[in-house]
Amino acid sequence: MKATPIGLFVALVGVIIGGLFKGVSPILLITNVPALLIVIVGSIGATMASFDMKATTNVMSAIMRAMFPKGEIDPAVRLTLIVDMATRARQEGLLSLESDVAELDDPFMKKGLQLAIDGNDPDAVADVMRSEIRTLKARHKIAAEWCGAFGIFAPTFGIIGAVMGLIATLGHLDQPELLGHGISAAFVATFWGVFLANGLMLPLANKLKRMSIDEVAGREMVMEGVLALQGGQNPRVIEETLLTYLPPTEARALQEKSSV
Repeated sequence: MKATPIGLFVALVGVIIGGLFKGVSPILLITNVPALLIVIVGSIGATMASFDMKATTNVMSAIMRAMFPKGEIDPAVRLTLIVDMATRARQEGLLSLESDVAELDDPFMKKGLQLAIDGNDPDAVADVMRSEIRTLKARHKIAAEWCGAFGIFAPTFGIIGAVMGLIATLGHLDQPELLGHGISAAFVATFWGVFLANGLMLPLANKLKRMSIDEVAGREMVMEGVLALQGGQNPRVIEETLLTYLPPTEARALQEKSSV
């Protein structure tokens, strides 16, 4: 189950149902196009001004990855693969892994193992892998900060929209029958600003941060495994070391499976 889209949907449904109990029509909120334009376009513009164009163009793919993650490799699968390769390398040498490495689906692990097989110095292998991890962290950080910045700007643009709506409404004091509707419509922008910030962009920013932490931990586990494999460490020691990267329940399950 993909928790992020489900969570966002639950938040939206909760707001809609709560609004209906309060007598707020969802149609009024959706059809107020000027309010939506002020909040969405204004927030996007302010966020774009805070980052370079590359960050802005890349953020959509990051958001889609946060909402619908796919192709993620299970850390337990990575661990088992590294231990199996370490066992084989200890018995037959690093060169015996070449055909298996060529078929790997994990580009990071593939690069690290290939560098090791090619006879590069362990420090050089570590430097290359650490550099990739740093680049990944920087890229993920920018995407999360972009979403967070949108979440900061959106409520402010909601207030701007409300003020503009009130200015327009107060210009028709000679028509008191329109004041109630005009004032309520003015605050639609505030609603959208607060909702888009707290019901969408800030949760996405947190999800991107969480994904980055998990992915970096996975790559650090791979790097440690590759370097240990290259150094000829005992496969059992490698397994015990890499198990520390897994949650306790997963680590215990994997230990029980390997001991059978």
